[in-house]
Amino acid sequence: MKDKNRQQLYTDEYFEKGHLLLKIRQTIIAIIGWLAVIIPIVITVTSFWASFDPKIPHLWSFKEGIYEIKFIGIILVFAWVMTMIFSIGMTIIQNRKRDRVVEQWPTFNPINQKMRKETIDNFIDKRFGDQEFRENVRSYDVQPEQNLETHQIQKLYAKNNLDDID
Repeated sequence: MKDKNRQQLYTDEYFEKGHLLLKIRQTIIAIIGWLAVIIPIVITVTSFWASFDPKIPHLWSFKEGIYEIKFIGIILVFAWVMTMIFSIGMTIIQNRKRDRVVEQWPTFNPINQKMRKETIDNFIDKRFGDQEFRENVRSYDVQPEQNLETHQIQKLYAKNNLDDID
């Protein structure tokens, strides 16, 4: 019974039984892809390291290549430092702003908030039925005249002087 109710959201032949040739082909392609990423990194790192340590084998030792690696390293370190300064600075600014503004002052009028809730509850009850009915009905068809107009809730708040926008 459980298997009958189970819904299959995706399929992947690689993980299904069988399909041996597909598994072999995709595994080989994945290994070649990872080697295409790892081998240039290893060659670059060992060549750069070999320029400082004669015990390391020299795969290539072009001075232009070593110079470019150093230059790119300086750029990456600079970018990392600038990113850290920006991130730490923004964190400090936001924490101070939160401490000064958000936690000291409510972001809404707490007196109007209760009246807004009562107003919207009454509006929804008139439009769609009482809360108990809405929560217990299995299916409900909304009639075209029951659809909300654009900005109808904001207009309702404005009509009752409950909008907090000054």
